Amino acid sequence: MMITIPDERVRRRMRGARSDRWWLAASLVIVALVLLPIGGLVYFAARGSGSIWPHLIANVVPHAVRTTVLLLAGVGALAAAVGVGTAWLVTMFRFPGRRVFEWGLLLPLAVPTYIVAYAYLDIMHPVGPVQSTLRDILGIARPRDLRLPEIRSLGGCIFLLGMVLYPYVYLPVRAVFLMQSSTALEVARTLGANRLRVFLRVALPLARPAIAVGVSLALMEALNDIGASEFLGVRTLTVAIYTTWTVRMSVEGAAQIALVMLAVVFALILVERWARRQRRFAGQTRRHHPPSPQTLGGVAAAGATVACLLPILFGFLVPASYLVAASWRRYRIAGLPDALFDWIGNSLLLAAVATAVAILAGLVLAYSVRLSRSPAAPAIVRLASIGYAIPGTVLAVGLLVPLASLDNAVDAFMRSTFGVSTGLILTGSGAALVLAYVLRFLAISAGGIEAGLAKVSPNLDMAARSLGSRPLKILGVIHLPLLAPAIAAAAMLVFVDCMKELPATLLLQPFNFTTLATALYGEAKRGTYEDGAIAALAIVLVGLIPVIILARVNAGVGMRLGRRPSSESRSADLGPRI
Repeated sequence: MMITIPDERVRRRMRGARSDRWWLAASLVIVALVLLPIGGLVYFAARGSGSIWPHLIANVVPHAVRTTVLLLAGVGALAAAVGVGTAWLVTMFRFPGRRVFEWGLLLPLAVPTYIVAYAYLDIMHPVGPVQSTLRDILGIARPRDLRLPEIRSLGGCIFLLGMVLYPYVYLPVRAVFLMQSSTALEVARTLGANRLRVFLRVALPLARPAIAVGVSLALMEALNDIGASEFLGVRTLTVAIYTTWTVRMSVEGAAQIALVMLAVVFALILVERWARRQRRFAGQTRRHHPPSPQTLGGVAAAGATVACLLPILFGFLVPASYLVAASWRRYRIAGLPDALFDWIGNSLLLAAVATAVAILAGLVLAYSVRLSRSPAAPAIVRLASIGYAIPGTVLAVGLLVPLASLDNAVDAFMRSTFGVSTGLILTGSGAALVLAYVLRFLAISAGGIEAGLAKVSPNLDMAARSLGSRPLKILGVIHLPLLAPAIAAAAMLVFVDCMKELPATLLLQPFNFTTLATALYGEAKRGTYEDGAIAALAIVLVGLIPVIILARVNAGVGMRLGRRPSSESRSADLGPRI
């Protein structure tokens, strides 16, 4: 019998196929970790004795669900109205301040929702600056004689969250308006349609997919919020999970409420997909040119300026100004908080470690899709990105079961083998918090790196493979240098989101371990607003970094799309981008 020895090319191909399978297997492990919290929730909810569930279903869940639905409806409507309206104004019209508003409307993204609520609680307090100034002007002596709308209410929470989250709608909708061909708008005007009818009948239907995406992101952030809702006295599902765990000391009850909240999250995803069903529009690339802004004058120009200024004022300028003033007062009277640098160090350490792990996991996911020929590979990445849609409180409750089980198993092994108790290695350390951060923001890392890899020609991979290079070597020598900008951008976004994350940090932080976010939360709970202002200002300053970069990128895209190309270069310049 003759034995055929495969030649070198066949052996290389076999080694490459085995290497591809290893990358895919690593992606499956990451997906399993992402799905771990959901399994933990189901385990905890089923394990509960049921004694607390009648109380929850009678007194907690119905009110929390009703409040959450009303909050989401209000925030969605306000964010859509402000985001779409301002995007239409800065895209279609010229008026005083338009160039500033194009990037200034992104500034509220730098301020977390709980910091805005924290600031407005002191600003609108009966003895705060607003009501005190009004009483002085009106000659009113007693605070009870001046009644302003209560900020601690569902309406106040909807207003503040809407003023902070509308940029999630503004960004994608403005991009759609910039890419719309002016042909359809000009035809509508020649048929006698005024500006309002052109907006309602032509531009708005074309922007519905972008509106659905933006509103769904804003609602996810509103659902994840815990600080603003609790500060303003709004008992949402997120607050109910936190209080059931920490006050009633019932992790099982918290898991049962978390499953209800997870159902709300998936319902939002389904609604967003339904809103975008069969909503695909394409422009004519050869005749496409972006709309030319019309110059407004008089009352119309003043109205457009005020309409764009108010969201920036309420969503960024007022809370940021308060934080600067309160921080300066705190510094002049008592200096910096003694533990400030410990808070900063803890926040930076957690965010840096979580960012490094998230980038590594995102690189594995994105690269496995590039290597694998399996049609299931892209679905694996999408499944691994589901953590971004899961609120931090739900992640924290779901992670408690597997991590505690692993800690107990390790402790039992060490006790039986060496007579030493290891205690809570993961649950009692920052490892659980880092894992929660990674699972929550893995979608940002994987999405950014996947987009960067899509710009690298597959011909480079094939050339390197033909020379005998394995995927890991190709990644290190070819792809990583080319991916440096995409990795840096993804790392920056993940880092800032980790610095601002509050719900998961509150539930999973180790004992005697305080971050900037939890320090601010504690000062707000005690009512010592000025003591937490410096921590809040530090978080806002960190959050400004990606907003500034995003504003510059957004301005560059607007300038490229806003140029009217000549008839000879129009197809070549704009065609591939449409």
